[in-house]
Amino acid sequence: MASEDKRQLLFLRALVLLGIILFAFFMAVSQGYVQLTLDSDSSYLSYIILIVYVLATLHWLYISWGLSKESTTLAELEGGDLASVSDSAAPGEVARYFNGVRQVNDKGGRYEGLLEAFGDRIINRHAAGHFIADTLLKLGLLGTIIGFILMLLPVAEIKEFEANLMQQMLGRMSAGMAVALYTTLAGLITSTLLKLQYQILDSSAARLITRVTELSELRLVRPSSTSAA
Repeated sequence: MASEDKRQLLFLRALVLLGIILFAFFMAVSQGYVQLTLDSDSSYLSYIILIVYVLATLHWLYISWGLSKESTTLAELEGGDLASVSDSAAPGEVARYFNGVRQVNDKGGRYEGLLEAFGDRIINRHAAGHFIADTLLKLGLLGTIIGFILMLLPVAEIKEFEANLMQQMLGRMSAGMAVALYTTLAGLITSTLLKLQYQILDSSAARLITRVTELSELRLVRPSSTSAA
C-alpha cells in the first residue's frame, strides 16, 4: 500500500495543490472579491479568463493522472524483466518505449531515436497548458487596453463643463479603470497559478524520462551490447 501511494505521488501532490487553490478561491468568494471583480468588469473578460482557467485545470488533472499511471507502470516494470515487456500487458508510453528498445536490440539497431520520441510524447502533453497560461496573461492585458479605451471615451464627449456632466464622466471613467485593473489582476493570478501547476508536471516528466533512460541503458542496451561482442 505504501509503495502504491508513493507511485501516485504526483497525482496526490496535484490534489493537494488543487485543494489549496480551491480554499484560496473560497476565501476570495466569501470576502466578496470574486463577485466584485466580475461585477466591475463590463467587458466580461474576467468571466472568460475564469472559465478558461477552470478548463485548463481539468486538463492539468487529467495529465497528472496519466503521468502518475506512467510512473506506476515504470515502478512495476523495474521489479520485472524489461526485456519481455509487452504493450498489451502494460499499456502506456513507458511500456511502448521498452518494447521498442527490445525490438531494436533484437535487430542490432540503435535506440536513441526511440528515446527522443518517448520524451517528445511525454513533454508535448503539457504544451497546451503553457500556451493557455500565456493566453490568460494576454487576455488580462487585453482587458487593460479595453479598460483604458472605456476610460478615455467620455473625455472625447466633453463639450461643456457642468457639474452633473463631469460627475457622470468621472463615473464612466472609473468603470473603465475598474475593467483595466480587474481583468489584469484576473489574468495575472490565473496565469501564474497555471504556470505553477504545469511546472510540477514538467519536473515530474523530466524525472520520468531520466529514470527510463537510466533503466534502458543499464538493463537493456548495455547487456545486449556485451553479449553481442
